[in-house]
Amino acid sequence: MRRDVFQAISDPTRRQIINLVTHQSLNLNAVAENFKVSRPAISKHIKILTECGLIIIKQQGRDRYCEAQLEKLNEVSDWVEQYKKFWNTKLDALENYLDKLQKKSKTKKLKKKKS
Repeated sequence: MRRDVFQAISDPTRRQIINLVTHQSLNLNAVAENFKVSRPAISKHIKILTECGLIIIKQQGRDRYCEAQLEKLNEVSDWVEQYKKFWNTKLDALENYLDKLQKKSKTKKLKKKKS
């Protein structure tokens, strides 16, 4: 079953695993030692991460090492970026509107003082 990157990063444990193996390649036991859940539970998380392409497993002797492959996170970045642009446009429009209101308010106050 092929999973997507959004499913992988939706779980806090998987995000922590990604963070761990981003800094260094770790074997499965070393990854599991960082969590208070069972080794099979960590294996399931790692399986999901490998299925979506965020982690690859490399065999070195008897050990299997997890390495981060973060290129797939570009999908998330691209998805977020479209909403960032949308909200920046909306917030810029709101700022312009509030500036106009503030200028009108100052103009009215000045006219009242002169009267």
